[in-house]
Amino acid sequence: MAHLAARSGYRELVERLNRFPQGAPPSELLYAILELLFTPREAALVAQLPIRPFRPETAARAWSLPLGEARRLLDGLAARALLLDLERDGEPLYVLPPPMAGFFEFSMMRVRSDVDQKRLAELFYEYLNVEEDFIRDLFVRGETQLGRVWVQERSLPPEVSLRVLDYERASAAVRDASSVAVGVCYCRHKMEHVGRACQAPREICMTLGSTARSLAKHGFAREIDAAEGHDLLQQAQEHGLVQFGENVRERPAFICNCCGCCCEAMIAARRFAFLHPVHTTNYIAEIDAADCDGCGRCARACPVEAIRMLPDQRPQSRTRKRAEQVAELCLGCGVCVRSCSRNALRMRERAERVFTPLNTAHRSVLMALERGQLQNLVFDQQAHLSHRAMAAILGVILKLPPVKQALASEQLRSRYLETLLRRQ
Repeated sequence: MAHLAARSGYRELVERLNRFPQGAPPSELLYAILELLFTPREAALVAQLPIRPFRPETAARAWSLPLGEARRLLDGLAARALLLDLERDGEPLYVLPPPMAGFFEFSMMRVRSDVDQKRLAELFYEYLNVEEDFIRDLFVRGETQLGRVWVQERSLPPEVSLRVLDYERASAAVRDASSVAVGVCYCRHKMEHVGRACQAPREICMTLGSTARSLAKHGFAREIDAAEGHDLLQQAQEHGLVQFGENVRERPAFICNCCGCCCEAMIAARRFAFLHPVHTTNYIAEIDAADCDGCGRCARACPVEAIRMLPDQRPQSRTRKRAEQVAELCLGCGVCVRSCSRNALRMRERAERVFTPLNTAHRSVLMALERGQLQNLVFDQQAHLSHRAMAAILGVILKLPPVKQALASEQLRSRYLETLLRRQ
């Protein structure tokens, strides 16, 4: 009976996680991961927490526990990076992050002895890289995705660089962040434990803002200044890594520096290429066939295999090969441009700009709407939604195009929302 009760807590936690737009498809591997990270009691308690940030009093009521005991439990979970502890107007707030980008990554962002990281890495590898359901669910459902690519600014020609907006520059995201922290790359750390890691730098992936402060507070990341953050961006570019981060214009929570062999986003971009699992930049690489000598460096540098080498009989082709780009697969990262010694590659602006949500609330609403989960954000059964949270969600909905407003109204089946939409 005790075993059944314990599994019931984990089942409830899985159901809770899947109210996120980026959830975690049920699997025996998922249960094994959660059993390593949460005790049965913790799983049952966390399953009762709201989706949006909450005060400790909310958890105490949901758990029917004294406030002091609830605070101790919340602080213990935050100390293991299973919750993030934040602050608003001087008051403590907590939030359960999604599995990815969230507590899956946080569990591997430092070397630790309180959990079997080798076993955890093996489970992550099986669940994320062998089984396909999680990666497909995370990266392919809907039009709006979790992450986007930043262009390497030095790969842009001067005339294009002048028109790059701040939100398109990783350097600007680091410069403007209220806090910056660096941790061990989850993807390469995981692959190291299964014998598949490359030699790219490990301590190079950054979190920003309140996420950075929470992780640094508990030793899962090291707080740094903007100057060191810019140095890390430069180091990543020198190693041919792709800058990939939260798909928002304002206050992104993370910037990863991704290799093509270990990192989940790049693996998804190859595996589901034509389904566009990550948002590209507003730029695209272009090959000058006259200057290309067929060396193949660009094809080897491209993390998503968007450049292939074809036979070439031209006299200037010393390798009897030429590079050809598959434009539909190009991320617009600029890694290939920096690899070319003959200036045969240039970045140009895409014919149509890529839409980027304004902030995390905007992205979350769009993702929930497209995945049929908007009601989970608005009608959270675990807690009453605050006026501020409701205003943020409805504010996003009211700015959507008419087709998506109608979809939101259908999912919520709310007369209040219908009335607001008709007034627009």
